[in-house]
Amino acid sequence: MTRTLHLGAILAGVGTTHGDWRDPDLPCDASVDINWYIDAARQAEAAKFDLVFIVDSPYITPDSAPHFLNRLEPLTLLSALAVSTSHIGLVGTLTTSYWEPYNVARQFGSLDNISRGRAGWNVVTTGLEGAARNYGRDQHFDHAERYQRAAEFVSVVQGLWDSYEDDAFPRDKAAGVFLDKSKQHALNHKGRFFSVAGPLALTRSPQGQPVIFQAGDSDAGRDLGALIADATFATPDTFEGAQAYYADLKARAAAKGRDPDKIVVLPGLTVTIADTQEEAERLAAEQEADLDLDKLLVQLGRPFNYHDFRQYDLDAPFPDLSHVSLNGYKGHAERIIRTAREEGLTLRAAAWRFGRWRGSFIGTAETVADEIERWFVGRAADGFNIHVSKPGAFRQFTEQVVPILQRRGLFRTDYTANTLRGHLGLDVPVNRHSIRLAQVAE
Repeated sequence: MTRTLHLGAILAGVGTTHGDWRDPDLPCDASVDINWYIDAARQAEAAKFDLVFIVDSPYITPDSAPHFLNRLEPLTLLSALAVSTSHIGLVGTLTTSYWEPYNVARQFGSLDNISRGRAGWNVVTTGLEGAARNYGRDQHFDHAERYQRAAEFVSVVQGLWDSYEDDAFPRDKAAGVFLDKSKQHALNHKGRFFSVAGPLALTRSPQGQPVIFQAGDSDAGRDLGALIADATFATPDTFEGAQAYYADLKARAAAKGRDPDKIVVLPGLTVTIADTQEEAERLAAEQEADLDLDKLLVQLGRPFNYHDFRQYDLDAPFPDLSHVSLNGYKGHAERIIRTAREEGLTLRAAAWRFGRWRGSFIGTAETVADEIERWFVGRAADGFNIHVSKPGAFRQFTEQVVPILQRRGLFRTDYTANTLRGHLGLDVPVNRHSIRLAQVAE
């Protein structure tokens, strides 16, 4: 089967860096303005994107980036987008650490039905320890326990989504039969973390179940992605790092008996586009010059649960963090420590390296398209999630880069499916009870 490039749009309102909100074309309340999201989603849909993506986290500090400080709840937001668009996939982030499986199954199942099969759930375990205090806990779940809990959580949710076989409702008015009771199934799950009886009071959508996304980069995170994910939101910032992640994740999936081609790897991407390479590099340099070192230090501290790096000597070697908890964004934090040690980075250099988003392609539209093709053909990615905050940059990407990718036969010129699974080339999962009954009949 021929591989097809996939594109998503991360709708980040006023931005997940500290400077994007100052863009003159961006409304200062974009993160809470439903019309901004609707316009961005429709623009992505007009360009035939696979999906829009909503990031989320249940904890902030006064130093958090502008979009994090004031933003809409993902499921409510995506429900509004569902009735404002017709084809594009709708992916939202929701934590397994501070919710219950029944609630999540009902919420995402409802979004999937409202959108007629376009929903996706980005499964996270929550990387910030401070979130615990927003949910009645003194301490965050341990990193290993979070991932064990997440695996059971997703299994329970998927079991609830199969509560009804697809033909459970004859709705025969003449005979007075609304439900075929033999095709409603209680879950009766009793596990280490959850006890859920079921059934869920909701049928499946045209895509069977919402698509499962996952973004963990630690060893436990990659294992969970290989086990449960239909797609992953990868974070490597170099071609070689992306290739290594891609190969590792697909190998882990194969080792678990899964078809590795049924996991779509989508790194995040920002773009700087201009008429010439020199102009694009000048724009990128200007954007970098506007960055505030203190705010970069805050962003550097986020994977370490907002550890305050401002207390250290900027030009001394990257500090010893053996006393700092890594019970947060463990994979990212470990990568920062490892890279700083291997390359001998000072704290100042580490802040510039890791305190800002580095997944960036810079150049003409042709150059950016070339780089996307290189990553795709080189098995560093199956596609990309494009960060959307600055309106001009996204408009340039959809109007200049996408047509080049289409002319090269890498990206669709029109939708050929109506569901998110269809866009991503994923199979509709057969209801587990239909499978079991078919096996019994044999």
